[in-house]
Amino acid sequence: MPDQDTSKDIGQLYAAWGLSPETVQQVQQAEARLNQRGRLRAVDQLRAYNQLKVLRAFQHAGIAEAYFGGSTGYGYGDEGRTRLEQALAEIMGAEAALLRLQISTGTQAISMCFFGILRPGDELVSATGDVYDSLRTSIGHAQAQDEGSLRDFGIKFKKVALRPDGSPDLAALTRAIGPQTKMVLIQRSRGYASRPALGEAEFRAICQTVQAARQKLVGTRAGDLVIMADNCYGEFTARTEPCQWGADLVAGSLIKNPGGGLAPTGGYVAGRERLVDLAAARLSAPGLNREVGPTLGFTRQLTQGLYMSPHVVGESLKGMILAAEVLQEAGFETSPGPDDARGDIIQTVTFGQPEPMCAFCEAVQAASPVDSFVTPVPGPMPGYEHDVIMAAGAFVSGSSVELSADGPLCPPYTAYMQGGLVYDQVKLALMIAVERFKNKRQHLPE
Repeated sequence: MPDQDTSKDIGQLYAAWGLSPETVQQVQQAEARLNQRGRLRAVDQLRAYNQLKVLRAFQHAGIAEAYFGGSTGYGYGDEGRTRLEQALAEIMGAEAALLRLQISTGTQAISMCFFGILRPGDELVSATGDVYDSLRTSIGHAQAQDEGSLRDFGIKFKKVALRPDGSPDLAALTRAIGPQTKMVLIQRSRGYASRPALGEAEFRAICQTVQAARQKLVGTRAGDLVIMADNCYGEFTARTEPCQWGADLVAGSLIKNPGGGLAPTGGYVAGRERLVDLAAARLSAPGLNREVGPTLGFTRQLTQGLYMSPHVVGESLKGMILAAEVLQEAGFETSPGPDDARGDIIQTVTFGQPEPMCAFCEAVQAASPVDSFVTPVPGPMPGYEHDVIMAAGAFVSGSSVELSADGPLCPPYTAYMQGGLVYDQVKLALMIAVERFKNKRQHLPE
């Protein structure tokens, strides 16, 4: 039984944020319903499995405190880096991995794979529709020529539109793969789209479709066809990872799930060793591959962040499930729903009007440990036609594994909520949001 004095003290803390007992009770009741349905317990079981998996990989790699000092200059012979990459490869179910501070974004990690593997005359096929904005410029269909995009090197891009329900169109994918196709890209997360994130079953179905198409290709091209996964936002949301579902290569960012909120920057690539080497050569230079890349004293943060990531992802998943329950009860459209399967740490909430969307983002900011006193306001942002509102009080700039919410201020007024290092922070943000909705009842759906 919970300690009554502790519960009273927690209630007094909630009151310091101006929360009424009714609002606190409303969110606590939503949490109780989820507990009755076993939704939060299921996340705890997933977290426990992944935490033990990571711990075992660290032990197999021989992670030692003696290697945390890091390297400078070229970074030759950095044993801590080598052992951390060995652990990551095992976690990802891959032959090899590249984990480097010098990779600043997930877009950079993915682009390294494009430019490291694709050659003039090759074709890149996206099995999950169009790519997000920052990758559009890498591919070359979002800016002028002669800027170093894939298009400038004679590499073609083809997208396979998703079905109306957001699922992959496997028949269209089969037709799209041809003699020039060298790589099939699968974006696991929904990103800034309305479609659901891909689960293991959908991902495996895409891989099986590509593998069947491989067998129909003539000559060496069949063996060269690479299945690549954009793994951003998806790490540790399942018990296994895309390399174990059929992908040849995965890439992601360390300021998302696998950095555990501790990595100050960085990204990774994992998969077949030959492919990882090709991507590494794009980061360094051909011949240098994985041999260079100083850790600059950050090995401890990178290692501890990876170790903590299953726990942090678990906190985030529980927070997003609670958000779906609370905001759905408030009358808003949530995706995924509170009982839906999840393949990433992103929660979308469609408000229908600008006022509740802004109130929600203000609540997320007010619950942040950093910059809680800031009021987010909509403003112009490169690449968007409409003003964008962004709420994020993060220890690491741009960290997507820390709680944030943002979206363009245009119909249907959808906010993209993600992350949460600590479940209690997400819970507090929801309480503040509900309180603000009550104070602006005219903004709630009829």
